[in-house]
Amino acid sequence: MMKNWGLIGGIAAAMAAGVYVLWGPITDRKKKRKGTVPGLLNLGNTCFMNSLLQGLAACPSFVRWLEDFESQSSISLARPETDTRLSITLLQLLKALSSHEPVEDDVLDAGCLLEALRLHRWHISSFEEQDAHELFHVLTSSLEEERDQQPKVTHLFDMETLEKSAESSEKAISCRSRGPLHPIPSLWRTQHPFHGRLTSYMACKRCERQSPVRYDSFDSLSLSIPAVQWGRPVTLDQCLQHFISSETIKEVECENCTKTQTGELVNGQESQRTTFIKQLKLGKLPQCLCIHLQRLTWSTEGTPIKRQEHVQFSEYLSMDRYKHCSAAQRLQKPSRANKPSSTGATADAHDQTVANGLDPEHHNNNKPLSNGAFPSVFIHSPSLSPQLNLTCDYSSSEYLFRLTAVLVHHGDMHSGHFITYRRGPPSPRSTAPFSPQWLWVSDDSVRKASLQEALSSSAYLLFYERVRNLAGLRAEE
Repeated sequence: MMKNWGLIGGIAAAMAAGVYVLWGPITDRKKKRKGTVPGLLNLGNTCFMNSLLQGLAACPSFVRWLEDFESQSSISLARPETDTRLSITLLQLLKALSSHEPVEDDVLDAGCLLEALRLHRWHISSFEEQDAHELFHVLTSSLEEERDQQPKVTHLFDMETLEKSAESSEKAISCRSRGPLHPIPSLWRTQHPFHGRLTSYMACKRCERQSPVRYDSFDSLSLSIPAVQWGRPVTLDQCLQHFISSETIKEVECENCTKTQTGELVNGQESQRTTFIKQLKLGKLPQCLCIHLQRLTWSTEGTPIKRQEHVQFSEYLSMDRYKHCSAAQRLQKPSRANKPSSTGATADAHDQTVANGLDPEHHNNNKPLSNGAFPSVFIHSPSLSPQLNLTCDYSSSEYLFRLTAVLVHHGDMHSGHFITYRRGPPSPRSTAPFSPQWLWVSDDSVRKASLQEALSSSAYLLFYERVRNLAGLRAEE
């Protein structure tokens, strides 16, 4: 009998060894990695870097831009085997954090990124607390610096780029503009997906003459949080509305008012000083939108204080109402005759600058808000309060963005910790660019989370990516 038990035990041990050889050990570590992403080792106080890398890894367009940047720049110059450029270092990290396939390690070391930044004269200590938003600007500015070091002329043997340039030149020459043709954009000088442009202009309140529109670049929108009204939550729409709200500037010289009064502007003639309205809007929206909520404020004694209140935001963000439209773009848009208007403005009045510097669409600041507030029409959005059970229609939105990551700072102005809510990598079998699965990541700790948990957090940085076809995107998921 003992011999039989010994024989059975030997067979069982042999089977267990075979299973181990074929499939490897079944451990909690393997189960933890499935459906999630690797964590990042905290090198002292590098949670700010780890959380930002997790957020950037959830932006597919940014990862693709880095891949294209590397494929184009690899032909220009011979690279050593150990490439220490920022772009290749960042690409390797983000691909490891955005891959659906298992990796060798569940925890990665991002210290190589700090070494790459030192080549751009950024000396960031891993033992000092830093800000994730400042690091974001360090990365984008360093990538632009690296991009500008690329040759201005396409390499002779880069046939793919030469062919693409020929195709784009043929389309550019066929334009109908009477002015000089714009130079053909070089594929070697493409802007990163976070690059956008702000527009600003001033209009005289007396004669309504508008100054030429000025364009300024931005990588992120830094929004101040308006004062909290008792019993009313703060929404992302209110922060955006406050960002583009008009500003009154007094005692500005108006050349047009002076000409109107005197017939012509004569040397030595006293110029007319009037009140101007300055208006800020978004001229070019990026593919990836980074929104920074300014939580720093100052007490009456001059000490820094962190604002802890929750700002409501939604999974989908429509930016149509904040986009600058030129006169030519407004003429190309379909008639708004069927759109109700509380201002009573006609189509002709829409093309003119109104007295407060805002177009009629933005004149009423008390209109219902659609991004994290009170939506007007009716597709179900899980981002809204379950008690309200409100819905929102984004089907007609031309500039629609979808949430990909949320960075949260726990603590005060002197110390704290950064964590990230982000989308997991999409399944290889899915054609959708985004995964519906959300993850909570704190350095090397990773667990599954829900969209509602992410929307309930006190966001510090928000990452959105522009989507073109909302109906098709939901069908793919």
